[in-house]
Amino acid sequence: MTNLLMTIHAGCDREGIPETFGSLELRTGDLVALVGPTGSGKSRLLADIEWLAEGDSPSRRRVALSGAGESAEDRAEGAHHRVAQLSQSMQFTLDLDVGRFLSLHAKARDVADPDHVVAQVIESACTLCGEAFTSSTHLSALSGGQSRALMISDTAILAAAPVVLVDEVENAGVDRRKAMDLLVSRDKIVLMATHDPLLALLAPRRIVLARGGIRSIRTRTPAEEMLLAEFEQLDTRVSLVRERLRTGLSASTDEN
Repeated sequence: MTNLLMTIHAGCDREGIPETFGSLELRTGDLVALVGPTGSGKSRLLADIEWLAEGDSPSRRRVALSGAGESAEDRAEGAHHRVAQLSQSMQFTLDLDVGRFLSLHAKARDVADPDHVVAQVIESACTLCGEAFTSSTHLSALSGGQSRALMISDTAILAAAPVVLVDEVENAGVDRRKAMDLLVSRDKIVLMATHDPLLALLAPRRIVLARGGIRSIRTRTPAEEMLLAEFEQLDTRVSLVRERLRTGLSASTDEN
């Protein structure tokens, strides 16, 4: 689905004080960060979006896709699978290898060229995590980072859900910048809850939460764009040192 419109209508915080932003419109290709201290309401907002709330959650927010609310039957069925959520922990219990798992998903989605798409998902996933895996790797043998990378790529490439909710990808053991770029490039609306300043600034807009309510919606400023460039340079350097340490080299490039 392309050109999707999602509208979040204001509700209230946990003390019943009304939110003042009115409504927020998000469209295909948007990347929005959810920021705030632990307990500020990020998970509640993600849950409201996942459930396409109709004023019936503790926040009393309403969330509509394409300008219209969903029926109770649609919501009970996952709103026609329009919203996908990637949680902090991913653990497989299926007795399948990666290739079989993806093939079943491709078959369920009635993909025209399933073998090509499965290979594409695996290749993409391996660019997100440190250690590559293959189609014959058993799901239970994947590390936490590999599992998260697989589900991010599966959601981006195979899943039909046009709205993706991501909870703290910085703790997932994956290349978070590549993960966000992949999801947005696949015509998704992506909302990510994060404590990472790099990810928060990577999003052109961010929702600031406190005491269970949306306190403000901020747009990245030119000064913040300059700060983002500095953070990206630092992140590249940290990633280089991390990789050297992982492979048994000295952290310093001046040493062997």
